[in-house]
Amino acid sequence: MPLDPTADPGRRAWLPCPNCAHGTDCHEGNCTEHWQFLLANRATVLHLQCPSCTHLWSHDTRKSA
Repeated sequence: MPLDPTADPGRRAWLPCPNCAHGTDCHEGNCTEHWQFLLANRATVLHLQCPSCTHLWSHDTRKSA
């Protein structure tokens, strides 16, 4: 699957990818390697894409608190 055309490296989120676990090694929110594309958000729901495996998913941040 190709990257979403709206994927912008300037919009990032530091959450692990549920498909390939990319980002699980990151323990800081400013890591330049272990981030995901933040495609969009609606309130507490983030829409993400992994730059490694291009997996698309949504994550509700209320459930991770």
